[in-house]
Formats: sequence, C-alpha cells, structure tokens
Amino acid sequence: MLTIPMALLNVTEGQIISRIQFENPWWKGGRIDRYFGELHRRLYFSRFYQLIQEDTIKRAVVLMGPRRVGKTVMIYHTIQELIDNGTDPQKIIYLSIETPIYNGLGIEGLFSLCRQIIGKEDDLSGYYIFFDEIQYLKDWELHLKSLVDSYHRCKFVVSGSAAAALKLKSDESGAGRFTDFTLPPLTFHEYIHLQELDHLMITRESGGDKSTLTTDTIDIAELNRHFVDYINYGGYPEISLSPAIRTNPGRYIKSDIIDKVLLRDLPSLYGIQDVQELNSLFTTIAYNSGNEFTYESLSMTSGVSGNTIKKYIHYLQAAFLIKVVHRVDQNGKKFKRANYFKIYLTNPSLRSALIAPIDATADLMGNLVETAIYAQWFHDTRDSPYYSRWRSGEVDVVRLHPGKLKAEIATEIKWSNKYHAKPRELKSLRKFLKYNGLSGATVTTLDITDRIDLDGYELRYVPSAIYCYAQGKQVHDSL
Repeated sequence: MLTIPMALLNVTEGQIISRIQFENPWWKGGRIDRYFGELHRRLYFSRFYQLIQEDTIKRAVVLMGPRRVGKTVMIYHTIQELIDNGTDPQKIIYLSIETPIYNGLGIEGLFSLCRQIIGKEDDLSGYYIFFDEIQYLKDWELHLKSLVDSYHRCKFVVSGSAAAALKLKSDESGAGRFTDFTLPPLTFHEYIHLQELDHLMITRESGGDKSTLTTDTIDIAELNRHFVDYINYGGYPEISLSPAIRTNPGRYIKSDIIDKVLLRDLPSLYGIQDVQELNSLFTTIAYNSGNEFTYESLSMTSGVSGNTIKKYIHYLQAAFLIKVVHRVDQNGKKFKRANYFKIYLTNPSLRSALIAPIDATADLMGNLVETAIYAQWFHDTRDSPYYSRWRSGEVDVVRLHPGKLKAEIATEIKWSNKYHAKPRELKSLRKFLKYNGLSGATVTTLDITDRIDLDGYELRYVPSAIYCYAQGKQVHDSL
C-alpha cells in the first residue's frame, strides 16, 4: 500500500490511483489521447526517440526546455511510437510531477503504485517511466539516480522547464547516469517545416567543383512574409499552428509562458521574493533585445540593484527567456572582465507578445531580425557566438575557432539592401576582416543574393530570411 504523507491526509489513495489512471489512458485503450496524436511532431523527435530506445548504457534521459515548446507532446508521441513498435502499453508510465495530488510523494513510491494498479507489482523490468516537470520534486536528481541504480532493466525519462537548474543538478549527481536532451523553441527551419512550406526552399550547388551546397528560395517575397510571421508568432508550436491563438498571441505567451515563469517557476525554484523586480528587469530586456548593456545601465533603467541583477539574469537564462552574448575586441580577443554584453530574447515572439506584433517596415525590425538569427544558434550550446565592438566600430556576429580561439567568421545582419548598394559604408566590417586576416564575410539583406569583391575581400550577400533558415537547419543537422 502507498504511504500518504501527513500533508496529504485529506487525499485518499483512491484519488491518487484515479489520477494515475487518467494520466495513462493507453493502459486500457492502447493509444494516447487523440488530441496529442494529431499534433505535428517536432523535427527533434527522431533524435529523442533514439535516446529512449538506447538500452546498452543504463542512463536516464533528462528532457529540458522552456515552457510550451512541446516537451510533454513529444513525450506522448514517444509513448505512441513505443506502443506502435510493440511495447506493452501497461509497461509505459507517465506522471506529471507538478500535479498537486502527487505533492510529497516520492517517485519510487509512485512507480510502485503504478505497478500495483496494473497488477504487476513484482515485475521490475521492461518499463518506460516518464516523470514530467520533475523540477517540482525536491532533490529529484538523487531520487532519479537511485531509480537508475535500482532498476537496471527500466528506462527513466524526466522533463523540466528550468534548464540551467536541471542541468546543474544533472551534472552534479547524474554523471554517468543521466543524458541531457534540450528541446528549444522553434527555429525558422522547423517553423517552415511545421507550416508545410518546405516547397519554398531549394538547395543549389555552388563553387567551382559544385561540392558546396547553399540554401535558396523560389520566392523571397513570400519567404519574407513568413519570416515576419515567425518573428511575431513563430517560437512556439501552438501559436505557429493555431489561427485562433494568433489573433491574441500576447495573451497566450504572456499568461502561459512569461507569467508562469516569472511569477511561479523562478520564485519557487530560487526563492525570489520580489517578483515585481524580476518582471521589471525582464520587461526592460524584452523592449531592448539585442542592445548592449552593463550591469550599471540595467540597474538604472530597471530600478534593480546590480548584485540582484546578476542573479536575475542567471535565472532568466535558466528559464530559456534570455541569452547573454559576450563581446570580443577588434582582434577577436575575449575581455578578462565582461563589463559589456548584449542580451537577446531566446525567441523574438516574446517581445511581440509583450508589446505588439511588428510590421516588416518598422524601425525596430532590424533588432528583431538580429534576435531571430541569434536565436538559431542558442539551440547549440557547444558553440556560442560573440559580437565585436571597439572604440570606432562594431561587428554583429563573430564566431571563434574552437581550438585556436581566434575569429574565423564575421557576419553583419541587416534588414535592408543599403549595404549592397554602398558596400564601402561597411567600414567596421572591413577593419575587422583586416585585423583578423579573414578573406571575407557575410552581409544579410532584405532580398538580394550576390557576391562582390571589395578591396580583395569577398562579401557574400544573402537575404536575412534565407540566412536564418540555413543557420537553423545547420544547427539541427549538427546536433
């Protein structure tokens, strides 16, 4: 029998059993709920499913990602795939740990109760057990480690929306026993796929030996329209695919994503007392995504003390709401003290939800195009981009060689054709190429594709929408 904690004495075992049965309808029907079954699968599904099937190494899988990107849906799709491939439906267990009725119950006790319910209490092998929103269980990593060590012939999967907090504990306590998998917001590449717009994209051969493949489109005007839609609505699957939600994306994103993170998730995980301060800081950052900050400037504009800001920025990154990008100098060298840095929203649709959807001709479109392009790289934590700024110049994106730690790629992000017509106005970029011995750079445009030679440097012009799509596809293919 299940031991019910003192805090839950008003909850009966029957109520807990009923909830578990409700969360596991496939025990009787053999299928997940039709609603989830009809939803599109994320492009990340096949990689995630491979981890679930891995049985040569006894590890739990820790599925991380922000709210509303489809972690729970991907778990349901995994459950159905397991059933379709011959797994006994009663050997698949799903439990949402944030459900209040489970508060205070250990995950091993819940696992035992599930086996009692299906009449297999003594059967200890062949199970797939999914614990959703695991961060609401105190010391979850210790409980999970114990399960992995105790039940060698079972596969445990946990999910959570506080990535940094989960990863920290995963690294500390789960070394050799946990495998992390991050599900990010939609890339533009994935957005195009979910919208069934792949026909817009083509791959061309380039280079003299025709060995280099480049991404292009059959209709840049139409692709740009979808790119603006992605910037306004495209970070989250439900918004992307629901015309009804698109009529009021601010209400959906603000209430279901931003408010729940700022008012519930972060305060409960980190003991934050003043949520108004946290909200003030996030609003300041959201209004100025892509701008350069110092802790002092953020303190002045948000009204939050400098030491508190450092903690809040860490928390907001943990919740996948923002990403800090660090600066290098004109020689591509990192600074010993990171006094200056840029902060980007992890997806531009967060800003559109807080303020209003933006028009393609708006003055701030340039900032959001930059935010969208940076958002593609945030999916790959192995290779962080930088920006360069010095007394007389700045370059939007710098990629450092991972071994030599010197600049190898430079990119200027523009939502305009101006610098194709007037390339000599790219003075900072030309200086950076000279200082770092680079042969050329990429400059994004509104709708022009071209290559030109400027004083011996090759400038590759590509529309921002195509560049964003290609970067998202490249990151996805490399993971």
